[in-house]
Amino acid sequence: MTVKVIDEWLGTCAGCEMTLLDIGDVLLDVLPKVEFVHSPVVMDHKYYGQTGEGTTLELPEADVGLLSGCVRTEENKEVVQEMRKKVKVLIANGACACWGGIPSLANMYTQEDLLDTVYKKTKSTVPSVIPSQNIPKLLDRVYAVDEIVKVDLYLPGCPTEPGIMAQALNALLENKPFQLEEKAVCEDCPLKREKKAIAPGTGLKRTLELPAPDKTRCLLEQGYLCVGAATRTGCHGGGFGGEKIPRCIAGMMPCEGCFGPIRKGSRQMVDMLGALSTIGVDVKLLLDRAATFNRFVAASAKLRPK
Repeated sequence: MTVKVIDEWLGTCAGCEMTLLDIGDVLLDVLPKVEFVHSPVVMDHKYYGQTGEGTTLELPEADVGLLSGCVRTEENKEVVQEMRKKVKVLIANGACACWGGIPSLANMYTQEDLLDTVYKKTKSTVPSVIPSQNIPKLLDRVYAVDEIVKVDLYLPGCPTEPGIMAQALNALLENKPFQLEEKAVCEDCPLKREKKAIAPGTGLKRTLELPAPDKTRCLLEQGYLCVGAATRTGCHGGGFGGEKIPRCIAGMMPCEGCFGPIRKGSRQMVDMLGALSTIGVDVKLLLDRAATFNRFVAASAKLRPK
């Protein structure tokens, strides 16, 4: 039996779409079992009929819907609602679909301020009239997919990790459950924690402001701003293609938090500020706290205009 799949992107950079290709050889095992009936990134299938003869946006019926990107425009919202009607299982693919992602940082500003900056104040842009004709209308803010419709499965990450994408697709094909573990990146991190404190005199700094790290010790203890304590693990893909080492840590980079909160309903910023407080960090001195710790999860009204 072939499983029909709709793949669709909304407000996104398309990185999560590329995750499908990054699955590699495993994709060869999956493809014979699935049929993509709509996927803008790889096939030509129009919303309003192939020659524009339709009057309402339509998607074909399918078993599974893969949806990446945030909901930013009226058109995005219409696509999400139509896909929910046409699929049995809806997957939020990537941080933008799950929680708004980086685009949801726009929720810190009014729509007027955003448009004014983009079309009139950006140094690289010739000031121009803000367009309003023949383009989708912006919603009042950036939304995550589950603020609009019910989501059945979340695949976090910026972008999604190929290993968990492969596991999720195979689980659906075999009619088995799939769920990421509810534990922190720190629990899969191989770096040694020597003491529950920041190295004297370092404070917390961005990666480029510090010398090359000790490759055996906890990055947070060395003064790197690492969000692993409040971020869900799984970015290693469950061992797909290698060891269970979180992918940023494997490259000796601190966790940025793209896998979102450890469990549904928890607040990544609150959890991280609590973790930092326990090791002696004065969180009031951290610059841009709201944006830093809501970088990938700012939908659901977690950030509002100042």
